[in-house]
Amino acid sequence: PGISTLIAKGVYDAAFPLHDVSVSHEVLFEEWAKYSAFYKYQPIDLVRKYFGEKIGLYFAWLGVYTQLLIPASIVGIIVFGYGVATVDTNIPSLEMCDERLNFTMCPLCDGACDYWHLSTACGTARASHLFDNPATVFFAIFMSLWAVLFLEQWKRRQISLSFSWDLTGIEEDEEHPRPKYETILLEKRQRKRQQKKKKKKKKNELTWKDRLPGYFMNISSILFMFGLTFSAVFGVIVYRITISALMAMSPDPETKSNVRVTVTATAVIINLVVILILDEIYGAVALWLTELEIPKTETNFEERLILKAFLLKFMNAYAPIFYVAFFKGRFAGRPGSYVYVFNDYRMEECAPGGCLIELCIQLSIIMLGKQLIQNNIFEIGIPKLKKLIHALKEKETTQKEKDEERPPKQWNLDYALAPFEGLTPEYMEMIIQFGFVSLFVASFPLAPLFALLNNVIEIRLDARKFVTELRRPVTARAKDIGIWYNILSGMGKLSVIINAFVISFTSDFVPRLVYQYMYSQTGTMHGFIDHTLSFFNVSNFKPGTAPHSSDQGDITVCRYKDYREPPWSSDAYQFSKQYWSVLSARLAFVILFQNLVMFLSLMVAWVIPDVPKTIVEQLKREKKLLVDLFLQEEKEKFQLIQSLFVKPNSQSPTAGQFWTSLCPESLGSRLLGNNRFAGGVDF
Repeated sequence: PGISTLIAKGVYDAAFPLHDVSVSHEVLFEEWAKYSAFYKYQPIDLVRKYFGEKIGLYFAWLGVYTQLLIPASIVGIIVFGYGVATVDTNIPSLEMCDERLNFTMCPLCDGACDYWHLSTACGTARASHLFDNPATVFFAIFMSLWAVLFLEQWKRRQISLSFSWDLTGIEEDEEHPRPKYETILLEKRQRKRQQKKKKKKKKNELTWKDRLPGYFMNISSILFMFGLTFSAVFGVIVYRITISALMAMSPDPETKSNVRVTVTATAVIINLVVILILDEIYGAVALWLTELEIPKTETNFEERLILKAFLLKFMNAYAPIFYVAFFKGRFAGRPGSYVYVFNDYRMEECAPGGCLIELCIQLSIIMLGKQLIQNNIFEIGIPKLKKLIHALKEKETTQKEKDEERPPKQWNLDYALAPFEGLTPEYMEMIIQFGFVSLFVASFPLAPLFALLNNVIEIRLDARKFVTELRRPVTARAKDIGIWYNILSGMGKLSVIINAFVISFTSDFVPRLVYQYMYSQTGTMHGFIDHTLSFFNVSNFKPGTAPHSSDQGDITVCRYKDYREPPWSSDAYQFSKQYWSVLSARLAFVILFQNLVMFLSLMVAWVIPDVPKTIVEQLKREKKLLVDLFLQEEKEKFQLIQSLFVKPNSQSPTAGQFWTSLCPESLGSRLLGNNRFAGGVDF
């Protein structure tokens, strides 16, 4: 605490323990920090011994997470393989690709766009089936249970490590206040002395009034950041709408045919760049806002920082994905009554094959882009650049100083390394990845595979960074991973809800079931595409919105994807009975899916005990030895008392009577009745 205060006041530049250039450091480098050791288990005990329990728990947690990604990746590959194997036999995609059905679709934009045939979207339909098939529902249920299994497995691993590292009885030590807190408290006392109030009261803590400006700034700044995130998403939406309209006006038929692919790909890349930039801004803003709150201890500071950073980065990373999953195409309107942005541009619609394929593209590019760019540039390139700049500055020292420091001392070598800035960035990166793997996995079954490949490298990358790139951090004891477990648990529960809505409202799984069992004449999927397309009389186009140069003058009716009454009905263009049937089925599926998964999750948590059997047995043995020791001590005390107070050949009570008189209750019942392990194990 004293050193921290002096560093905060600028008396010292830095303070850190030196790297121990010994066998432990060499073993860590050879067996843990090398990329060639990716297939080896981590030497967690040695990591804990060298860096402390807090860092040891992080790498243990990362190892458990990476190991459990293996079965998730295998199941994801199988689900994707099922989609590939059945794409040629999928009736809805075959109907979309069948030119003989000749579905004439309404224009995708006003004026410049012409009517088009649904068969031209054949590629999109086939690609959609790879991710939108019956196996996707099974995979969503599996991944929701996988998240519960991961948390249960980590609890068991954490208890095992706590037992082997002797952390079971650790108590939270009273932390020293942070230097900034002490400084502000001292300034407050000095102001009170100067004001010379009637009663001199020395408060040992800052009150809520002292923190009120910081709280106000926090709330307003977080709301502003949310607005900034939504503005960025809206800006990309406007980009998509305007570029789609401009490309549709192009005379080049090749450009017209690739409008959707080009716009989707470029918009996702823009989203990725914006997310990466805002991530860095939000990290700095979260740190600044936490400082304004003036937390008393480092633990309070860290927890508040984590919550703010997670909240901002969660919204930043997932806002574009939420838009595609739940909002895109929902408010576009219908032919003759479209919704417009800035009175000129129509709100964008989903692709003919549905929005799930676009959600898959969005998720995959953002996930892979964040992992590749953050790992290669932020975690490797930036530290090396800082090290190079520091080395160039060191070359400016005088020759005399160089001569005096030959060979360089270990503290000079370690001072040239980057300072350790905590585990929050490391955890945050993995937690956001966990969200990609669990929240929207129904749209991208290969997400666990890419996460696994990333983490195999990430473990060695982090290990190399800790061993060779960073100053050795001060060891810190910890019983668990702290608030991160609560965040993981919350995201696991949120994943059930989001996957239920993705399958129900974003994919065509529920409409297909409704059609097959309620409206199909043959009980098969034949005629499904025609069932999902409504009719529109082209004479009902608003002035100026009909195609200007249509070469299909004999067209009187075009089709669009929706469940609405035809123009010849008395309730023309109103939602049809099929719409309400599908909506009811969607809501029923959400309820059924959530309750089923929650029940199965509770079953998994109940079946898997928190305390491993080996730990239970070891605790029983320890308790037995403890009781035997107590009994032996009491026996020796009794014998000593008997030898002192009982004369030979005299009429005296028996040993049992004497013991009973001293101890009315059985010693065994005393010792065993109150000896319980916190985990629920009784001896």
